[in-house]
Amino acid sequence: MQTITLNNEVKMPILGYGVYQVPDYEECKKSILEALKVGYRSIDTAQAYGNEKAVGDAIKESGIPREELFITTKLWISDYGYEKAKKAFADSMEKLQLEYLDLYLLHQPFNDVYGSWRAMEELYKEGKIRAIGVSNFHPDRLVDLISFNDIVPALNQIETHPFYQRSEDNEIMKQYGVQHESWAPFAEGRDNFFQNETLSEIGKKHGKSVAQVTLRWMIQRNIVVIPKSVTPSRIKENFEVFDFELTQDEMNQIAGLNTNTSSFFSHREPKMVEQFKTWAGF
Repeated sequence: MQTITLNNEVKMPILGYGVYQVPDYEECKKSILEALKVGYRSIDTAQAYGNEKAVGDAIKESGIPREELFITTKLWISDYGYEKAKKAFADSMEKLQLEYLDLYLLHQPFNDVYGSWRAMEELYKEGKIRAIGVSNFHPDRLVDLISFNDIVPALNQIETHPFYQRSEDNEIMKQYGVQHESWAPFAEGRDNFFQNETLSEIGKKHGKSVAQVTLRWMIQRNIVVIPKSVTPSRIKENFEVFDFELTQDEMNQIAGLNTNTSSFFSHREPKMVEQFKTWAGF
């Protein structure tokens, strides 16, 4: 498995397995075991996904040595704040049944980001977390956090796919030594993603699917990516992206698909911030 090196020298697989929108315990556990069987060693979950227990049980049942795995979870905004973050971390670790976590992320750029980050910095310094980072932080929020805290986030997980390529974000992350990670690499199938003519034609040349072309494009941009599927054949297919390479011309063709617009929503819209407040139970 190809790895990237985070800004604290921790190595992370460039391709992982995500479990967003897999709340059913049995389905989640079964899918993770399948992914681990295929060869995935990085698993991405979150407190808000409601499946940390399934992840922990799958890891335990797999019998794979802990040091071979890279496990990520995220702190939800309802538990932001110094004391609440410490407790939420302990709860997540109990569900995951782990002695240490590889990567812990602030899930959203709202509520008490700074109190939560101080708690995460302490947990990191205590050796309970190997790396800490953020998710859904636009460049201004990311640089703000970096400027007024001790530890630079190791990673920023943001919506990234051929229709929303985040080139400006990527350049700023490089400038500050923050690793770019993609969520929704397939835009959840929106805008006829899997029927896209450009991606389909490139796929035909390599004998690969639109999904495989997209993952390969991401990997060649040095972006960590965590595709999600509960279908065994798709889980396997998404892993088979290291046996071909896109040409520069093909990379340029995909670059031309960028609309520079989210396929979902903007974290900068006031109404969305209010919606997150509701989701957090405030």
